[in-house]
Amino acid sequence: MDELATRSAARPAPSTAEDTLKQKSRDASVISGGHLVAKALKHEGVDTIFTLCGGHIIDIYDGCVDEGIKIVDVRHEQVAAHAADGYARQTGRLGCVVTTAGPGCTNAVTGIATAFRSESPVLHIGGQSALAQWKMGGLQDLPHVDMMRPITKFASTVMSTERVADMVAMAARECFAGAYGPSYLEIPRDVLDREIDIAKAVIPKPGQYRASTRAIADPADIEKLADILVNSERPAILFGQQVWAARGDKEAVELLRGLDIPGYFNGASRGLLPPGDPHHFDRTRSQAFAKADVIVIVGTPFDFRMGYGKRISVPTLVQVDMDYRTIGKNRDVTLGLTGHPGAICAAVLQAASGRIKNDKRQARKVWMKELAAAEDAATEKLMPLFKSNSTPIHPYRVAYEMNEFLTDDTIYIGDGGDVVTISAQAVRPRKPGHWMDPGALGSLGVGTGFALAAKLVNPQKEVLCYYGDGSFGMTAFDMETANRFGAPYLAVIGNNSAMNQIRYGQLAKYGPERGNVGNLLGDVPFGKFAEMLGGYGEEVRDPAQIAPALLRGREAVAKSGKSAVINIWVDPREYAPGTKNQTMYK
Repeated sequence: MDELATRSAARPAPSTAEDTLKQKSRDASVISGGHLVAKALKHEGVDTIFTLCGGHIIDIYDGCVDEGIKIVDVRHEQVAAHAADGYARQTGRLGCVVTTAGPGCTNAVTGIATAFRSESPVLHIGGQSALAQWKMGGLQDLPHVDMMRPITKFASTVMSTERVADMVAMAARECFAGAYGPSYLEIPRDVLDREIDIAKAVIPKPGQYRASTRAIADPADIEKLADILVNSERPAILFGQQVWAARGDKEAVELLRGLDIPGYFNGASRGLLPPGDPHHFDRTRSQAFAKADVIVIVGTPFDFRMGYGKRISVPTLVQVDMDYRTIGKNRDVTLGLTGHPGAICAAVLQAASGRIKNDKRQARKVWMKELAAAEDAATEKLMPLFKSNSTPIHPYRVAYEMNEFLTDDTIYIGDGGDVVTISAQAVRPRKPGHWMDPGALGSLGVGTGFALAAKLVNPQKEVLCYYGDGSFGMTAFDMETANRFGAPYLAVIGNNSAMNQIRYGQLAKYGPERGNVGNLLGDVPFGKFAEMLGGYGEEVRDPAQIAPALLRGREAVAKSGKSAVINIWVDPREYAPGTKNQTMYK
């Protein structure tokens, strides 16, 4: 009998919680699988996990207590997964969600799929029945790995306690390989609960198993792009999700300013430049894409949000992405560069600096002045909607008032269909990381988890989440979780008692007699929901009361430490232009 078996045989099984604690502290040379998980997460820089408890995963909690990792327990696993995603977006580090087996895993699928389409580095650790009961039909047993593989970059079962920490490190590395994304690890209960000699555990040492991900493209292609930009008269650059996710924002801004190029922003890159900056543009993207001589797309795919690239008609199109597979997908490009967006922007600026001739520089000043005038005209055209006094309240008025309400330290989250699309035309985040939205999957219900994570990561900042009433109803009960963990936020609801983005398409296709099927919701005074949780709630039906109500909500959150809900009743007959054109499906 080996030493570990001898010790185990000599040790009586614990019968009480007190016995368990005594036995747990007996020998520092022995460690369980759950404690190895926590140790490995600590090595990855994870200081918080988001979870909902289950019998399969409790030893991970015990390990997190020992390692000083905060355990944030929610009411629904979808929120836990969205919160882990939000944590990754706000910190630039690995987000972690821990779920039990079966329904714990399936409830988290939407959150992991959202992270997958948004290229967010999230590690999902899930429980499983014991290996000793493999394929026997144990409690909550499902083929988790098979289910998770299509929506993750890496999915595996951990088959031995000795490999637990090694597999956590392996899964984390996959999250940051190329374009970011989620990984999934299934750990059977007996693998987690088993205790082994720590000397037999494979534990990668922090700082000794990672390489830099700030890779630049082929130096020859860097020179080509520098030459293209030096010789262009009407260049424009669009920065997407990857630029902020990979923390390439400073280099991106320096490239715009250094070469005098107008910048456009989508996804998490909204806010890289503040509104009013001479290089910040957002209402003239179609015009720029039609008239520019060079367009550079950095860190966003040619998906439906970009019209699959088909609406770009310029002589020279350059694409920069962290994933080689994305380059030239859906349309041809003149030049493609794979690598870290910040590293590439810095290298291109260095290669191009001091080389722009006066005639080219003067031409692009005229170009930027033309675009700036068009921006002003586009804004002026929207002002009647932004300042509409109609009742029910026009949704554009809500979006405008929220933008006026934002401070330099407000993180804005959009959760819904038309509420996100419309607010994107008005809300101008003031800093990087201050805009969060569902991303390409278009998931409803992301807001509560995002708000929870954003406030935990940035306790000194204000967090405002703008929901549709449909999305609010999906995950709102975890507002209690936010209150419980001292992470209150301001929830604003654009309430039209409908799933209105879809409703428009149904009405247009089937007419009023059949178009209101499956998309109408009840009239719910959601302000009372906040009051039920000990916070402040208010119903707003007069457009003149939007601004005062938002201020009262802000003051209530600061004073009470509880989340507030401002429920604004908006006109169900108003829709976003993209909804009316059904461009999301084209």
